[in-house]
Amino acid sequence: MADENAAAEEEGEEGAEGGGGKKKLILFGAIGLVVLLAAGGAAYFFLFMGGEPEAPAGEPGQPVPEVQEPVVFYDLPEMTVNLSTDGRTTYLKVRIALEVKDEETVAQIEPFLPRILDAFQIYLRELRPADLEGSAGLFRLKEELLRRINLSVYPARVDGVLFKEILVQ
Repeated sequence: MADENAAAEEEGEEGAEGGGGKKKLILFGAIGLVVLLAAGGAAYFFLFMGGEPEAPAGEPGQPVPEVQEPVVFYDLPEMTVNLSTDGRTTYLKVRIALEVKDEETVAQIEPFLPRILDAFQIYLRELRPADLEGSAGLFRLKEELLRRINLSVYPARVDGVLFKEILVQ
């Protein structure tokens, strides 16, 4: 009886070790399958989706210049605001130009200039110097100013906010 229990325990230990080997084999097989699928997807993308666009009509081998629509730039007055800080006074000096599609849009925007400047002043005064650090900070600032100006001048539309000068002191 004791010999049968000992034999059963030995078989259980060997079965557990064999089960671990099967688990490793399944794990490596799954990893291999994932790698194979990723490589196949990448190959498909690069071979079939990444082709060169068709060349437009014209002389072969000559680049065709892109036609840009004319735009108009409207300069806003220079603004200087103090930023939100805890203690030390920090100022932001900014000169902004607005990009619009034509002179008619400028005529639609000019009556709303006090509203635009008010929206900018309120937003800029809430900024901290850390909000303006790096290109990501300036990009967020540009997008937020564009959003605010388009809300102020609706139904007219401003296509872009361009920084002519930005100084944090």
